[in-house]
Amino acid sequence: MHFAQYYLDCLSQASYLIGDRTTGRAVLVDPRRDIDDYLRDAEAAGLRIELVIETHIHADFLSGHLEIARATGATIAFGEAAETGFPIRRLRDGERIRLGAREGEGNTEGAGEGATEEGSVGGFGGVTLTVLATPGHTMESICLVVHENPDDDVPFGVLTGDTLFVGDVGRPDLLSAAGHSPEDMALRLHHSLHTKLMVLPDATRVFPAHGAGSACGRSLSTETSSTIGDQRRLNYAVQPMPQDAFVRLVTAGQPATPGYFAHDAALNRDGHPLLEAVPLPALTLEEALAARDQQGAALLDCRPLAVYTRAHLAGSLHTSLDTRFAEYAGSVVASGSPIVLLAEPGKEQEARLRLARIGYDRVLGHLPDPAAALDRAPALVRHSHRIRPEELPPEAGGLGGEGAVDTEAADDQVAHAQLVDNREAHAQLVDVRNPAEYAVGALPGARSIPLASLTDRIAELDPSRPVVLYCRSGNRSVIAAALLEAHGFGDVCDVVGGYEAAGAARR
Repeated sequence: MHFAQYYLDCLSQASYLIGDRTTGRAVLVDPRRDIDDYLRDAEAAGLRIELVIETHIHADFLSGHLEIARATGATIAFGEAAETGFPIRRLRDGERIRLGAREGEGNTEGAGEGATEEGSVGGFGGVTLTVLATPGHTMESICLVVHENPDDDVPFGVLTGDTLFVGDVGRPDLLSAAGHSPEDMALRLHHSLHTKLMVLPDATRVFPAHGAGSACGRSLSTETSSTIGDQRRLNYAVQPMPQDAFVRLVTAGQPATPGYFAHDAALNRDGHPLLEAVPLPALTLEEALAARDQQGAALLDCRPLAVYTRAHLAGSLHTSLDTRFAEYAGSVVASGSPIVLLAEPGKEQEARLRLARIGYDRVLGHLPDPAAALDRAPALVRHSHRIRPEELPPEAGGLGGEGAVDTEAADDQVAHAQLVDNREAHAQLVDVRNPAEYAVGALPGARSIPLASLTDRIAELDPSRPVVLYCRSGNRSVIAAALLEAHGFGDVCDVVGGYEAAGAARR
């Protein structure tokens, strides 16, 4: 068997190439849109990608099933419940995908539909995948049990998609499950976990579609694989508990959904233009500004945070290439918007590719040397206003000790009234972390507006009053400050080092 995991750190996304070296048949699961790595590795291993399988309709990245189908002629396959705008093969619960040959066949040409057959093995040897219908994260979600040999008592592993992660389970509240409540989907997820996955042998390896940092779950591990046995012992969400307790657990405290998720889910379901390698025009500063003023283009500064905060173009947005660039860009730039890149020289193609991975293809061009352009136009330069934790206003209190606020107890009416009074009397203090982070504790007087929700909730803030932003460590707050400044907020600052630094300063 050939088995390879491809893990994309910036999107916390995993895809898999599985093949039988005897027949040369291979399956690609959950591919990203830039497919060169898969094609190169398949050719080197003597494999033909004949089937591309999506474990569900993804919302957090634009999948590469259409690109793979064009490049290889592979059939596109989804779970039986999937509804798409292009032809697919529907995989049924219990269906077996056989990449090996029948006894005595040796290396044969083409698997196609003939490589799948339900019921007993019937003389087939070699690599076999078994489809498990596992609704819960979405209705069409599936998992794939991988056997290196069909008669092995313990599977080699199981590709769990967004149903089971290392340390967590898939969230049941995303938009791609439209028409079903989070509670209904959570019940389905509970059934899928306990009747399909947790009945597998403990030694079965677990290969999920995402890892730490993904917005598809709440507590994903940095590990990219595990075993069923380890998850049975260590994963909080699969411990024995009543169904209603499970529902409450997995529907609470999920990360805010980035704005681009709806865009990507629709494109993955209905079809999207194929990724093409085209030149990226170099623009002058005047052309970049004209694109903003005449076409509504977002000026996206993707230089390192320290470079951006020292000097940036007035009205530009920011998210650095050394962070979760595409996800954050998809949180502050509206889907379908034209974009002009302000990148360090030589980084513009990387930025465009990473945007393409979430379906942001309307990149009009780039400013070849932003620093030099800004030097020539000092009137357009802005400097980020950042404050140290000790410069926070007194009403922001401390972390831990008497000045702390436990936001899990924020339903206390007296405490809540005091926080509202603070917000009305002083600067607007905004916590842009995710809800689960805020629930553990926050600066007194801070209101929670996660970065992914800030665009939609910007009207909750008064642009005539100062705004102080903070996150965990000082990255998301700079992105949020740039967004507010681009929307006309005149007095915006963020806390260097964020909540972590504020806590250390007050201990």
